[in-house]
Amino acid sequence: MVLAKHTDEEIIKGCKAGKRYFQNQLYEKYKRSLFSVCLRYAVNMQEAEDILQESFCKIFTHISDYKGQGSFEGWLKRIVINSTLSYLKQNKKDPLRYNNVEKIEHVAEEEVEDEDDIFSNLSPQQCQTILKFIQELPVGYRTVFNLYVFEGYSHQQIAQILQISENTSKSQLSKARRHLKNKILQWMEKGITTNKPNSSY
Repeated sequence: MVLAKHTDEEIIKGCKAGKRYFQNQLYEKYKRSLFSVCLRYAVNMQEAEDILQESFCKIFTHISDYKGQGSFEGWLKRIVINSTLSYLKQNKKDPLRYNNVEKIEHVAEEEVEDEDDIFSNLSPQQCQTILKFIQELPVGYRTVFNLYVFEGYSHQQIAQILQISENTSKSQLSKARRHLKNKILQWMEKGITTNKPNSSY
């Protein structure tokens, strides 16, 4: 689909007016970046697609809550993160048995920190492999790892979001990193390194 050159302000205004054309514009413009967020929390493509669909329903429902303060993409990502945590809870994949998730009406209109650029020097195939390793993490490890590494939350913030202690957050992150390190070392030993992009595994 070829996108017309509309600014975010025009798209937001159109979405607030309930115009399907601008809803499609918003979806096409941001679906890829938001889907990448879903993939990091989900265990497979289908689960990520379910989360993305639910997220866009919430985005269109609550678009009037966005007042133009802070990053619009950051606001969108926050909704996706909230939707992901709600999805895990509703589908009995509650990562750390927390009882409360951040409610949609409390989404902050502040800019979410940029993701750590850990994929910048990797080929598409290598990026997919690293993503697969993240998806294979136990759900508790994966949730804390994503919130800390990609979303830029502190352990104090993660503890508040997941209703856990800061020490639990730190422990989950440490275990996630150790798990990923072992996976990556095994992967490298099989010849899949940045210097050997054509090797098979």
